[in-house]
This record gives sequence, C-alpha cells and structure tokens, in this order.
Amino acid sequence: MHWILLKIQSTAQAAEALGDALMEAGALSVSIEDAHADTRDEQAIFGEPGDPPPGIWQQNVVTAMLEAEADVEALVSTVQSALNLAPLHYHTEQIEEQDWVRATQAQFDPIRVTDQLWIVPSWHQAPNADAINIVLDPGLAFGTGSHPTTHLCLSWLAHLPSEQLAASRVLDYGCGSGILAIAAKKLGAKDVVGVDIDTQAVIASRDNATNNAVAAAFYDSAESLHGAFEIVVANILSSALMVLAPAIAHACLPAGKVALSGILEQQQSLLLERYSEWFEMDAPIVQDGWVLLTGTKRCR
Repeated sequence: MHWILLKIQSTAQAAEALGDALMEAGALSVSIEDAHADTRDEQAIFGEPGDPPPGIWQQNVVTAMLEAEADVEALVSTVQSALNLAPLHYHTEQIEEQDWVRATQAQFDPIRVTDQLWIVPSWHQAPNADAINIVLDPGLAFGTGSHPTTHLCLSWLAHLPSEQLAASRVLDYGCGSGILAIAAKKLGAKDVVGVDIDTQAVIASRDNATNNAVAAAFYDSAESLHGAFEIVVANILSSALMVLAPAIAHACLPAGKVALSGILEQQQSLLLERYSEWFEMDAPIVQDGWVLLTGTKRCR
C-alpha cells in the first residue's frame, strides 16, 4: 500500500486557504512548511519578543497526503478553480507504507560534541560508554544537539575548565529541551537552572533531566529565578536576545560568563554592540553560518 504526497508552491496569502480547500477536496492531511526550510533563507515565525505574531512564511510548500488512487490533476484543477488561483506549480511523491517509528528513529544517530560528550537517542548504544552521554530523544521542544547553535553552546560548555564549572551556578535561558542545563550538570556544574516561556519546553526539560538522572530546576517564568549565576547560556533567536539583553545581563554575576547563540553571521554586529554594554565580548565563533558570542560580565 502507498500514498501520494502532493506538494504545491504557495504564497503567504494563499497557503491557508489552499490547505483548507485540499482537505475539502479529499486530502487525508495537509501541512504548510517554509519553502526555504533548512537554508539560510529560512524564516523564523515563532513570535519571539520583538517579532511579529506567529503566522505563515512568505514562500510556502503546502503538502497534502492523498489516497493512492487519487486523481491529482483533477484535484488540483478543482482547488485552483474554487480559489480562483493562477495555475499552481506542484509535484508529487509516492510514499510507501512502512514502520514509521523505525523510519523516524533511523534519521537520528548519536551526535558527537567532543570525544568525551555525546548526545545519544534512547534507542542507540552509546558510541563511547566512558564518555558523558546525554540521553535525549527528538521531541516537541527545540534542542536535540543536531543544530549548529546547540552544538556551539555544548562545545563551549565542554571546554570550560572543570574547576570553573564545579564552582558555578549555570542558567539555561530559553532552555527548550533542557539539553544545555543537563550537559552543564553532567560536566560538573554545581547547580543548574533552566527557564522557558513555553510550558511544553519546561515539561520536556524536566522529563529529560529525569531520564538523565540529573538534578535541575526548570521554570516557565524568569520571575521564578532566585539570585544571579556565574554562567548564563542562551540559545534563542537573535531578536529575543536583543530584547532580553538587560534581563540576561542582570542574571549574570560580575566576572561571570555569558554564551549566546541562535545568531546568524549577519546579525552578530548588532548583538556584539548590544551586549558590550555589560560584557567584555570575545571573538565570535562561527559554524555553518551560525555564531556563538561569549563574554565576561564587567565588575562595576
């Protein structure tokens, strides 16, 4: 048995109406994705502070799953006429029935951060049993170690002196999956805390900490934080980093360290200027077009 995936190019103005029309015409399911996903032109629409409210990307791919016997040409013609659209640009793919769990799991292998730090999905054996292995499955929250920004932050934490971590409270600001807080604790941090405005992220972080036998506190509001921290890491969108700069700076103790990511190369100058108000900033570290900015809080 198989299904047909119908993929139609669409503008922001037509995407939602097109998806609704496809469902009415008999599609089994419909999704809307950024036409530039996984490229440098990928557009964030997550409603971070300072961004417009969440919406639709400017250029979209509307994907409909159809029964194997569906008349694609007739369906497209029906939808096109119903919405009074210009000729639609589309293509189809055939998708075979399979074990979807195994197929999904096959896409995720252990991720090496350093020789002594790995991210390992629960269904895999750790490549290095003697290393620090963080068990983390892909889920609803951002941060499984595969994205360059997460990798940059993890590598930075892994290369901090062990005696510095042992004497530090670490704050993961915008914790997502909790991976940075969990890594910091496994690397020897004295205490770790995470905060995120997304309730699902907080739930995922707590579950991941439990699965890794890590003691960590996660909150859905920065108002729940108590005291300041020797190390603050924030892997979030650059627009949020701009807006939250005073709060992040306030959360870091004098002489403390900050690590910021979620920043594209072309955005680094603005962030460097913004955080230089409170921190002596280091040279940027770049990976695949993404940037990690680090610095030391000035003692005033």
